[in-house]
Amino acid sequence: MGAVVGAVAAVSVGLAPSTSAADAQSLQWYLGPMQTEQMWKVSTGEGVKVAVIDTGVNPNTPSLKGQLLTDEVPETVDYNVTKDYDGHGTTMAELIAGTGASGGIQGLAPGAKIVPYRIALEGLETGPEYEKTPAAWEALRAAADSDAKIISMSFDGMTSEEDRAAIKYAASKGKLLVASVGNRGFPDAPARYSYVLGVAAVDSSYTVSKFSEKSSHGFADLAAPGEAVPGWCDETFRSYCEQGGTSHATALVSASAALIWSAHPDWTVNQVTRALIDTASRSWPKDEPSKYAGYGSVRPRLVLGDSNYDAGAPDVDPLAKVNGGDLLAKAGRRGASDTDNASDASSAPSTSASAPSQAREESSTDGTSAAGSTAEAAADDNNTLWIVLGATAAVFVIGGAGAAVLRARRAR
Repeated sequence: MGAVVGAVAAVSVGLAPSTSAADAQSLQWYLGPMQTEQMWKVSTGEGVKVAVIDTGVNPNTPSLKGQLLTDEVPETVDYNVTKDYDGHGTTMAELIAGTGASGGIQGLAPGAKIVPYRIALEGLETGPEYEKTPAAWEALRAAADSDAKIISMSFDGMTSEEDRAAIKYAASKGKLLVASVGNRGFPDAPARYSYVLGVAAVDSSYTVSKFSEKSSHGFADLAAPGEAVPGWCDETFRSYCEQGGTSHATALVSASAALIWSAHPDWTVNQVTRALIDTASRSWPKDEPSKYAGYGSVRPRLVLGDSNYDAGAPDVDPLAKVNGGDLLAKAGRRGASDTDNASDASSAPSTSASAPSQAREESSTDGTSAAGSTAEAAADDNNTLWIVLGATAAVFVIGGAGAAVLRARRAR
């Protein structure tokens, strides 16, 4: 069963190994700017199930007690789903739906529930346990057949034909697929595939993080806080550390979608996606997404606070132009067969970190700021995103040129 997919999309940023559970929320700098207390008056994510495919999820942390639906994991993939061998999966689950009990991580959608799936990533690469652990595509197909509306994937890999077919199968089932774009400068699968929302990370100044993917391909659709946030240090669950990664940003986009879907349970995946895109904060035209931050930083409060918001047609994919058509609409017309799922699997772009042109691009884009942008960046009118969060204005910066480019990003 097991096959090592890749790495969890997390990096250590200013590691603080002594952070106690009681201190976790002090690191969640984004809760105030996102106006969580106001959002929770409208929606907490209640009634929405989020599948977290990761290293497993520990149900016994104070913040996750009562938040997992382990009995909804099919027997075919139900192997040690509550035994997190790294701490990463539990962190993602807490960022999405943690209750914040005993000072633990406060989830953005504490009313949502987590359906955990455990796959083999770094840290589980050999041995009997690895052999019994489902492959990513097996977990994804199981999640697609479940009642979970959202499937959160904070890892890289998934490059086989089975992987690609599973992505398309899950999309045809009307699931919202959310995945991290990666922390190594080049795009990771599954974020680079059609019908997957790729997520970039930003720091507390709303600058795209240095580690967030900045290749010329531009697979980010949305951005979210993903730097200097808390996470479990390791599988012992003794303390939190200050961490960062597109993983964490992915969890927050998944939680944002849960808040919206809970408030509008009759919406389709197309309408939820459109709501996330329409209300994201950006300074560039909506039809010219940035390569590094997509349509901007998620602001679910704008959907929740607008009773007249129009989510548009339920059967029209807002990303059809880059996805190659509306898969959900196609599935409604003719059904989603495995033959259809595999017929147009992506041919993934090169992910060589040593490619000279890519290395130059990385070095020219990292760390660009509003105060001192590169000459190349200064020539681009769409490098700076002004985000009004409550009474505070923050600058969201995209390093490098090419922000005003509609990305030919999904190889089909």
